[in-house]
Amino acid sequence: MNKKFLSFFYFALTVVILIAALKIFNYLPMMIQKDTMRRYHSIEDVKSQLNIKEIPVPSYFPQSLVWPPSEIFAQNKPFTAVVIEFRHARTGDIALIITQADSKDFKADEKIKIVQIKEKISYPLKGTTVALEAGMCKNEEPCSRIAWDDGRYRITVTAKTSPPELLKISESMIR
Repeated sequence: MNKKFLSFFYFALTVVILIAALKIFNYLPMMIQKDTMRRYHSIEDVKSQLNIKEIPVPSYFPQSLVWPPSEIFAQNKPFTAVVIEFRHARTGDIALIITQADSKDFKADEKIKIVQIKEKISYPLKGTTVALEAGMCKNEEPCSRIAWDDGRYRITVTAKTSPPELLKISESMIR
């Protein structure tokens, strides 16, 4: 009986060591590449871990959207970028994506893809000139996108909504 107990003990110890080793190996890439694009739990986590001082969030927030953000992704390499996604309260679909990047070529709003742009204009908003695009997403849903430069970053706000609603959201983000 003592031999069975020792065999079971060694087996259990081996399993525990194996699980610990796998957890460590899983954690290593995040430690080595902590500045590359990955998911964060909150905006405060992004600010503290990547040392990003300002992350724009709307002060006007429609009731149709769910707070807190459903997904937050960020990186510092090869350039700084933050992607914040919000879901629609009723459908659960991604309804608003806010991106901030110090690369003008960065695009992360593929979850809300405007398939047909009907109007594209420059628009003055709180002393900032924004680029407004209005059109349709798949399933004939209205979609809009607003983008502007805010010093170091290019801010893009894309939503499954009409331009007036998106203008209210974007205006509340411009300081």
